[in-house]
Amino acid sequence: MRVDLFDFELPDTSIALRPVEPRDAARMLVVQPEGLEDRIVRDLPDLLQPGDVLVLNDTKVIPSRLYGLRVREETAARVEIMLHKREGADRWRAFARPAKKLNVGDRIRFGEDSESTACELVRLDAEVEEKGEGGDVGLRFSFAGAFLDEAIARLGELPLPPYIAGKRPTDDKDRADYQTVYAKDEGAVAAPTAGLHFTDDLFRRIDERGISRQFVTLHVGAGTFLPVKADDTAEHRMHAEWGSVSEETARALNEARARGGRIVAVGTTSLRLLESAAKEDGTIAPFSGDTAIFITPGYRFKAVDVLMTNFHLPRSTLFMLVSAFAGLECMKAAYTHAIETGYRFYSYGDASLLFRR
Repeated sequence: MRVDLFDFELPDTSIALRPVEPRDAARMLVVQPEGLEDRIVRDLPDLLQPGDVLVLNDTKVIPSRLYGLRVREETAARVEIMLHKREGADRWRAFARPAKKLNVGDRIRFGEDSESTACELVRLDAEVEEKGEGGDVGLRFSFAGAFLDEAIARLGELPLPPYIAGKRPTDDKDRADYQTVYAKDEGAVAAPTAGLHFTDDLFRRIDERGISRQFVTLHVGAGTFLPVKADDTAEHRMHAEWGSVSEETARALNEARARGGRIVAVGTTSLRLLESAAKEDGTIAPFSGDTAIFITPGYRFKAVDVLMTNFHLPRSTLFMLVSAFAGLECMKAAYTHAIETGYRFYSYGDASLLFRR
């Protein structure tokens, strides 16, 4: 499909730079085949049915933006590294900026720059092992496993999306705001933002309504921020992300569906993982590995009945996904309504609740 079919005008004032407080006070646009309805996230239990199952992504965001110094013989240059996918105990794929300053074999030093420092743990080195397209590089670090995790946590910065980070600096408040209250499994470099709306009180009311919860893990990569530069969707390459659906979760979801319950994916990350794990007959199998599933209109959904998600960028793979789920013309009308009535867009913005077409 032509990518320009998924374009729309979004005023700069529609982009949320901070979340609302409390989290579940955000607005929520309900999108059903019969029309649109303005609600708030706190209304979610009333919009679902007893027996439905919420599926939430419990990934936890790590401080994956690193600033370093490329060291090459007698010359040095500053570079920014955005980690996006772990490939081993000491290896990460990353986006480098400016990538033209890096060659295979170069060394990048993060943290303390002194060669004579008494404590090796105050700095972190990486070697460029591979250089791909669009600033993508493969890095091998001087630490591995938990030692590397600790170094990244100490030296890294929370990776707010560029449409927020370009307008204000990251601060201590973001460290809490940019994590879900149920974040558990470290490895994401972007938050599963639909989950940011949930509170302990909202979960209590969901439980009382007879709606159950299951958790999956998809480590969201920085590729989620990348625009689609191709003119046709067939020419776009998705970056792979690692995900896991446990045997216990798969069984619980299949049993709920057999009883007539609906699968409600909280976020496009949960949906993409469930669809990757689903068989042709709609049953969900245990899953562990990479997924690069790219969902556009025409895709036949097998696992997910309802999707809760935020509002997405024009021409993005995520707007393509929601258009596949609810219909392109329906989503264009929904986004026009959202813009005209002051909904807040993107990671810290409001939510939508989509019922599958």
